[in-house]
Amino acid sequence: MSGVQSTAGDVDVDLRQLFASLARNWLRLLLFSVAVTALAFVLTSLATPKYRAETRLLIETRESVFTRPDGSGDNERPILDEEGVTSQVEVIGSTDILKQVARKLDLASLPEFDAASEMSTISRLLVIAGLKSDPSELPPEERVLKAFREQLTVYRVEKSRVIVIQFSSADPKLAAAVPNAIAEAYLEFQRGSKLESSTEATDWLKPEIADLNKRVKDAEAKVASFRSQSDLLVGQNNSALATQQLSELSSELSRVRAGRSAAEATAQSVRQALKGGGSIDAIPEVLSSGLIQRLRERQIQLRADIADLSTSLLPNHPRIRALNSQLSDLDAQIRSQAEKVLVGLVNEASSADLREKQLVADLNRLKVESARVSEEEVELRALEREAAAQRALLESYLTRYREAASRQDRNYLPVDARVFSTAIVPSESYFPKVVPIVGAAFVGSLLLMAIFTLLQELFSGRAMRPAAGARVTPVTVAMPARHAAELPEDDAPRAWVEAEEPAAAALLADVDGEPQEMVDTQDDLAVADEPAGEPMQAPTHGGISIETAAERLIAGGAARAIFVSPEGDDAAATAVLVAREVADSGLRVLLLDLTASGAAAGPMLDGGRYPGITNLLASEAQFTDVIRADHYSDCDVMPVGTADPARAMRAADRLPIIMDSLTTAYDLVVVECGPADAGEITRLVGDGTEVLVSFLRHDDEIAYVADGLRAGGYEDVILVTPVGHHLPTTPQPTRTAA
Repeated sequence: MSGVQSTAGDVDVDLRQLFASLARNWLRLLLFSVAVTALAFVLTSLATPKYRAETRLLIETRESVFTRPDGSGDNERPILDEEGVTSQVEVIGSTDILKQVARKLDLASLPEFDAASEMSTISRLLVIAGLKSDPSELPPEERVLKAFREQLTVYRVEKSRVIVIQFSSADPKLAAAVPNAIAEAYLEFQRGSKLESSTEATDWLKPEIADLNKRVKDAEAKVASFRSQSDLLVGQNNSALATQQLSELSSELSRVRAGRSAAEATAQSVRQALKGGGSIDAIPEVLSSGLIQRLRERQIQLRADIADLSTSLLPNHPRIRALNSQLSDLDAQIRSQAEKVLVGLVNEASSADLREKQLVADLNRLKVESARVSEEEVELRALEREAAAQRALLESYLTRYREAASRQDRNYLPVDARVFSTAIVPSESYFPKVVPIVGAAFVGSLLLMAIFTLLQELFSGRAMRPAAGARVTPVTVAMPARHAAELPEDDAPRAWVEAEEPAAAALLADVDGEPQEMVDTQDDLAVADEPAGEPMQAPTHGGISIETAAERLIAGGAARAIFVSPEGDDAAATAVLVAREVADSGLRVLLLDLTASGAAAGPMLDGGRYPGITNLLASEAQFTDVIRADHYSDCDVMPVGTADPARAMRAADRLPIIMDSLTTAYDLVVVECGPADAGEITRLVGDGTEVLVSFLRHDDEIAYVADGLRAGGYEDVILVTPVGHHLPTTPQPTRTAA
């Protein structure tokens, strides 16, 4: 038998021994740190001191409301957002501005800005060896710009419109002069940009204004010509004359029709009163007649005289008879005058009718004229809009031209930035800082040397000690060449031993860390599986033990372990024991219970009923709802579940997907299938799968099931039995005990 030993979880780090190595090597740590610190001190002392100064610019609107022709700053307001300020940073560091400053301060004459003038011996050797480019190959101006950019820093202060220009140099006066010169050159550049913009604007606007003047005149001439040709005379309220006349005629026609209707109605009422002999006193037109009013007064007077004389004279008295005769004549005269009023009303109605007809004719004529005028007004309005647009554009161009010309003539070009902090000559160098550099060198070297010492002690193994409760067990990696079922039951152990390849498995250490003797035979190896204090027994079955099965799964790197239990629920404990054994070695293990009664997950969850694989298949739960922790180990459990099995089996096609997900999340997935054959476990098999048959008593049925699995394509079938497995008398600490 070829054997290897499992050392997972057998050793721990001895922290006392590990950190004691620092005390043993304190002199080496100190000497190394002192040497590095001394080197840092020498380098900082020999380094050329650097001085740094800075100038600060504020990007803001410098234009005044009193200097704008229109009194508003919308057209001249600069872009002051984050992108605009960042763009100004790039402008300040542009090549044109740097060249201008370099020429102004004559930086090319300074050795600090010419790398080719003062090359050290080491640099020359590197150039000769081709490890460094030769600075003299670059033009002098490019060498100056390169050195200039290396010492220049331009940045924007976060969440502000402030730009900082920093420059470092070995000369403190130059460190202050350069940022001030850059700021001045930037402001002059902005002023020149505005002057150039104003000049370009006036040059472009002048011919445009001349052209627009001609176009405006032509557009207004077209409007006047079209108005006169189309006879579109304008009346009050800027409306066409035909439209106004149409409105007035409509009002006059309405008035005439109302008068005619009133005259006809009055004439009809007078006619009915005269024809029926009724009173005409209620008719206002009759009463309004002056003659009828005087006749009525005379009639009233006669009736009064008759009433006075009737008191003293008889009705046949000549005087009374004369007054009655006069009264009758007055009635006739009043009726005659009423008929004349009727004739007048009839004539008035006839005149109103004639006037109405004339107005209707005129109205129809004006309607035709108004329709023509409306059509002509559409074209007229289009011409007027064109003329108005050209006029508005001309006025806008004239305003802009006057503004640009005035700024150019008066040389008023406000820059949208100002210097609010100029650079001053620094009195102290910013580099090198001797104390911080030397202190950092001492602390850093001490820390690095301490880490190196700890790693050296750790990798040498001197800081390792055996873990508490460690146990080394052999792992059997060879299967019997001949199945035990082919021999008599009492010959099975002997056949199992004879089928193994002879080899020696060395035990690394016992629980106390002391070496043990070599195991030379298979019988000794079987005895080594027995816990201390138990009587040693020879195996009485044709399969491997729980510990051996666990070690084989670990050593083989199995991802899935499919357990088939032909004897039913009684043998389901084998999968539980193997899963716990593998979990105790530190691997992430999940036991999936596919038995009908939940015989595997029940003991691990104290018999409780929880959602499981059937709920997951039936889409009633998620992975987090169906995975639970074993009450007695670090193993996780997915029970059978509480969903309807028939409904769950309708989604059995999802089982391979679930198995792939579990295999990805766990180091090993142990599946207890109960009594099953090769076809029933097809959906559970994947890469790195081991098929195991668990049994309590080896008989022909077990051999038949194993042969059936082999015939189904699973050649490496492992027989496992819990017989002889001894549980610890006291609970062992798990990974979560810490």
